[in-house]
Amino acid sequence: MYSSQELIEIEEKYGAHNYHPLPVVLSKGEGVHIWDVEGMQYFDFLSAYSAVNQGHCHPKIIKALTDQASTLTLTSRAFHNDILGQYEKFITDLFGYDKVLPMNTGVEGGETANKLARKWGYMKKGITENKARIIFAKGNFWGRTLAAISSSDDPTSYKGFGPFMPGYDLIPYNNLDALETELKDPNVCAFMVEPIQGEAGVVVPDEGYLAGVRALCTKYNVLFIADEVQTGIARTGKMLACDYEDARPDILILGKALSGGVLPVSAVLADDDVMLCIRPGEHGSTFGGNPLACKVAQAALEVVIDEKLAEKAEDLGQIFRDELEQRLGHLNIVSKVRGKGLLNAIVINDTEDSSTAWDMCISLRDNGLLAKPTHGNIIRFAPPLVITKEQLLECISIIENTIKSFVK
Repeated sequence: MYSSQELIEIEEKYGAHNYHPLPVVLSKGEGVHIWDVEGMQYFDFLSAYSAVNQGHCHPKIIKALTDQASTLTLTSRAFHNDILGQYEKFITDLFGYDKVLPMNTGVEGGETANKLARKWGYMKKGITENKARIIFAKGNFWGRTLAAISSSDDPTSYKGFGPFMPGYDLIPYNNLDALETELKDPNVCAFMVEPIQGEAGVVVPDEGYLAGVRALCTKYNVLFIADEVQTGIARTGKMLACDYEDARPDILILGKALSGGVLPVSAVLADDDVMLCIRPGEHGSTFGGNPLACKVAQAALEVVIDEKLAEKAEDLGQIFRDELEQRLGHLNIVSKVRGKGLLNAIVINDTEDSSTAWDMCISLRDNGLLAKPTHGNIIRFAPPLVITKEQLLECISIIENTIKSFVK
């Protein structure tokens, strides 16, 4: 048996250095808890970037996985299988779309949505070939493929990886005037946006922003693409973050918690007018829509519905923010508490290049709670949605005591 330090050193020697993990080595998960190789128990307040909304190793999801794994795992889409159609009907009925295109990862979902939007632009809007534009919000994050970083304004993502995808342009987030200016261009086929910007530090737009996006996209015949990979599947207190407003997207991207964190599953949903622009041979994936993934995804969604996780996230999220605001809001070290549902963050009153937030996360680890900074001075808090009120209050006390220990 290796120690945590030995395992970290093995990773350092043999693995690519494309991540900077918190120094903890995990070996077991159940519900809201995870354990390291030495047996130390922690509350998980990252939830694998909201992939384990249903909690670690949820028994219903694991049963769906093991039952299907012993029967049929992969056929490719060269053939039909007996699970795919049933799953497609389930997810389209649930979210209210005509069609779904199943993929594996969130960034593949984003790529799929972009291809759909461009094809729709040429076929339905009449944009001249190779002139289609897609607008994104500054601060966006939807992955690290070449297309994804081409829409990024974060040098950490894009610096040193050019040349970049043409036809991508950025506007300020939460700014409807800037959006309307761009949408007046008849070559714009889509606006892709996170309802709440996750990786940017849980940036919540003004009330009415999403409804405004919907109205403007309708007015100018532009597709509204909602990247709900992190905000979807009950994380923000509704099944979708867009559900808080009259803001039904033309293309909906789901991922992460779509499988309860058991394996990579993503989905792109749209109505026939958009989805049928893609024809056989123009897009696909060997693993996309495989029987194992479909069975797991349906079970994961059923858990969210049956256990009323969206309602739990809305109620507990309000408690979380109210308590943190009351306990920490007066401290000079904390400049803001923000979020929606159980997707929340605190902004440390420090510069992005400071180590304070990282040091706080190390102390949180030592006190039995795992979280991770983003953008240097922001700590995101996103526990599994199965957390109880009693557990949440215990975690709030851990966070309070840890943050206060940094007050000079």
